[in-house]
Amino acid sequence: MSDKSYFVHPNAIVETENIGPKTRIWAFAHVMKNVSIGEDCNLCDYVFIESGVKIGDRVTIKNGISVWDGVTIEDDVFLGPYCVLTNDLVPRSKAHHKEYVKTLIKKGASIGANATIICGNSIGRYALVGAGSVVTKDVPDFACVAGNPARLLSGFQSPERNLYFQMKE
Repeated sequence: MSDKSYFVHPNAIVETENIGPKTRIWAFAHVMKNVSIGEDCNLCDYVFIESGVKIGDRVTIKNGISVWDGVTIEDDVFLGPYCVLTNDLVPRSKAHHKEYVKTLIKKGASIGANATIICGNSIGRYALVGAGSVVTKDVPDFACVAGNPARLLSGFQSPERNLYFQMKE
């Protein structure tokens, strides 16, 4: 029996020990060295986490997602299956950068399946990105965006909804 306070599936590759208690890393996931993962996270099958990534507490990363250097994920974030995170605005073969474009996904945000987040943008606190959306600019706190390019859905934000989320913190 392992004395680790987190679970790693036997078919996962995990090169870091900076993993919080109660976190689960499932089959065929690959977590590189120099990664920080908080407590009670769930990294599903076929997840790839590149060196330099920081992941907060209670984060769910569903199947088939790659999280690249330059991406920071705060607490209570949900990444839907096969969503895409980028870190290079002008990708070229064999062109390696000293630093990659930063992307921040703030506390409580949810990103739908197959959504694409273009690097250099932030997803606001408790924001919701609809499935299949392409985010090309910052998403405000508590906003709901959808489409290509992603646009704010009218009528979604309300003082009552903002108050509800603020009370839950």
